[in-house]
Amino acid sequence: MPPFDTDILIVGAGAAGLTLALDLARRGVDFRLIERNASPFPGSRGKGLQPRSLEVFEDLGVLADLQAVGGPYPTVVTYEGGQAARTQVHEVAPPTPAEPYGNPLMVPQFQTEAVLRRHLAAAGHAPAFATELTGFEQDADGVTARLHTPEGEVTVRARYLVGTDGGRSFVRHALDIGFPGETLPFRAVIGDMPIAGLGFDAWHRWYTPDAQLALCPLAGTDLFQMVAQVADEVTPTWDLVRDLVRTRTGRDDLVVGRPTWLSTLRVNLRLADRYRVGRVFIAGDAAHVHPPTGGQGLNTSVQDAYNLGWKLAAVLRGAPDTLLDSYEAERRPIAAHVLGLSGRLLGQMGQAEGMRRGRETRELDLTYRGGPLAPDGRPNAGESGRVRAGDRAPDAPCLAANGTHTRLFDVYQGPHFTLLGYGVDAATLATAARPGVKTLTVAPQGSGQAADLVDEGGHIRDGYDLAAGTLLLVRPDGYIAALSQDAGAIRDTLDQWLGLTTSA
Repeated sequence: MPPFDTDILIVGAGAAGLTLALDLARRGVDFRLIERNASPFPGSRGKGLQPRSLEVFEDLGVLADLQAVGGPYPTVVTYEGGQAARTQVHEVAPPTPAEPYGNPLMVPQFQTEAVLRRHLAAAGHAPAFATELTGFEQDADGVTARLHTPEGEVTVRARYLVGTDGGRSFVRHALDIGFPGETLPFRAVIGDMPIAGLGFDAWHRWYTPDAQLALCPLAGTDLFQMVAQVADEVTPTWDLVRDLVRTRTGRDDLVVGRPTWLSTLRVNLRLADRYRVGRVFIAGDAAHVHPPTGGQGLNTSVQDAYNLGWKLAAVLRGAPDTLLDSYEAERRPIAAHVLGLSGRLLGQMGQAEGMRRGRETRELDLTYRGGPLAPDGRPNAGESGRVRAGDRAPDAPCLAANGTHTRLFDVYQGPHFTLLGYGVDAATLATAARPGVKTLTVAPQGSGQAADLVDEGGHIRDGYDLAAGTLLLVRPDGYIAALSQDAGAIRDTLDQWLGLTTSA
């Protein structure tokens, strides 16, 4: 076979593809990222980053820039029958030691992707736009892909191919993966535009059962996102938008500026039958499509990529291929759950009060318990709230050995696995570790033990329900790999699932 041109070919430079590329870049994995469109997506179809995604983006080093261009969600003002009622979209949740980001952050999708591209450029990479995958074949060693580029037809040989190419995914179709689900009768015109005369401090919603209009101010811009329900297929135009705004608001004083982006919206709930065929994977909208309600689609896509990236890197460095099977086993049930949630929330949109969103949309409670990397993660009777293998690893403030304040998320940040020894001496911790795993001893509150971290305030103990003598292994994607007082069990986890017998 011809030599490899790259390790990973990523097809599609949306949020999922960019997240995967950033994660691979920090791991030193060679990849190419291609996008068939000639330029970046200009719109705000996804505009909410859930708290779990904020944690992902903190780990990737991009959160501060997202916070700089985003902002909090505004309150909702619903106009119905001449009355106006103001409500909160999300139940306000203050940050806690275990959950530093209680509330979603509004960032228009085009801004999110622009931030990711800037960080990718700083790492020496960029998407190849106007580059389309036209076909591929795979064999036991790799994938041979045919690309149409501005310079002509080229062939690229990669060890793996990942399709993050959207709901109409060429990769999924080429693999003949089923995409069952349903297309709902809801139709809408969606787009971004300036609107003079409308208050920017509220998400305005004019409610009638079959002709809703929502105008949401987009944080960090002077634009509103418009979603206008329509009964029939229409061609979205500036004139149509102006007419919809005028007739549904009943106001002639609003001046609708030229849209920066317009499209039609059909609501699909679909989930791919498979996420992997040999050396080819699908992620993001290529694997699952959601209604926009609840802000789940983009977030689920980002977390797909975050789950897959470290596993690809580990296998390229010698971990068993079966680790890659855990991607579908962990992420597909999550998508199924989120599809159900999105569908329920869409149904609530048919109610005047149907804009409220609770904790379930924040994605902090999603778990991989009982999956291939946490087969013993199922709770015992009476322990349903206990943190176990497969759960998200909570944050916790603590002290470094020199007395400065730090957090577990600071310790976890980076492409490595982390092994904490809670009330465990350094020698015992060393017997459990493997090369490439970051190890730190943790002194319980008041123990007086010399350690790398001190659990001042007991937040680590409380967040993880830890007893002294416990070893805690955390995966690179911020989920718990193992909790045990047996160093041998930790070593077995690393050897069996992660293959870390050499440096990661």
